[in-house]
Amino acid sequence: MWRFESSPGNKGLAEDREAELPIFRVSMKGDHPIQMFAGRSNPALARAIATAYGQGLGKVEIKNFSDGEIYVHFEESIRGGDVFLIQSTPPPADHCMELMLMIDAAKRASAERITAVIPYFGYARQDRKDQPRVSIAAKLMANMLTMAGVDRVLTMDLHAAQIQGFFDVPVDHLYGSAVFIEHFRSMQLDDLVVVAPDVGGIKMARAYSKRLGADLAMIDKRRPTQNVAEVMNIIGEVEGKNVILIDDMIDTAGTITSAASALKKAGALRIMAAGTHALLSGPAFDRIENSEIERMVVTDTIPLVRPSERITVVSTAEIFADAIRRIYTDESVSTLFIP
Repeated sequence: MWRFESSPGNKGLAEDREAELPIFRVSMKGDHPIQMFAGRSNPALARAIATAYGQGLGKVEIKNFSDGEIYVHFEESIRGGDVFLIQSTPPPADHCMELMLMIDAAKRASAERITAVIPYFGYARQDRKDQPRVSIAAKLMANMLTMAGVDRVLTMDLHAAQIQGFFDVPVDHLYGSAVFIEHFRSMQLDDLVVVAPDVGGIKMARAYSKRLGADLAMIDKRRPTQNVAEVMNIIGEVEGKNVILIDDMIDTAGTITSAASALKKAGALRIMAAGTHALLSGPAFDRIENSEIERMVVTDTIPLVRPSERITVVSTAEIFADAIRRIYTDESVSTLFIP
């Protein structure tokens, strides 16, 4: 409540003004309850995040009209709420459009703050103009989310870290290493080498090797056409070693299975692989199941198309729930950024 302070000389004037002044209440965090809602791209992960946080998901109706147009309706009041919308955006583009409509509906329903929780940020591979007459899809996605009305973005293992700079709103970028490191430590592998499947993954591989106390190696790879990888040579010592191949996403699995084959020929013993985002499109499952990879570990940012005996899924629900809790309470999220 705002009031004029009075002194003995102007007490009467202060009392008159005080009587005429409107009362302003300072908003406290409790006045803006946290509310979580899930899109349709990965409802299992959304439920797991909400459970890890300690509450249920809010009610939202999402459906398609006969012609495929998407309809979004929040079935409970979100006025003044701190709203978290959980939706990965893998293909098809409907998942992106669905998220935009959820943001727009929340904005028009007077949500106090809207955070898009995007475990997998799609269209991130097109992050620069590397040839004439191509789009920069990652920048377009950032613009669309901002224009839709999002106040903050929470995501994991962007394909290129500089995509954070495409946004005009805060971006919290989590790392899948938080769950992978513990998994591989529990395997107690000796003589371990972490291998980057290409030059772009060397920074991520270095972070893993440091935390696992392992050696570091890299595959020198050239890609003649899209989704076709050709392994050239291995930089580092892998003979007689156990290997972990690290990548941010696994799409057709051509890169990582070709790398595993080259490592086996170079004398590697057990070959494990980890990829945060399991797109696994086209021949990916067949390639993995017929490859030298003993175990592929992925997260649940994207639901698997089908199960596989070679693939292990680890959950990211706890780390996302922790990040949401810190965002809601205005605590530091930086401790979760350590790659």
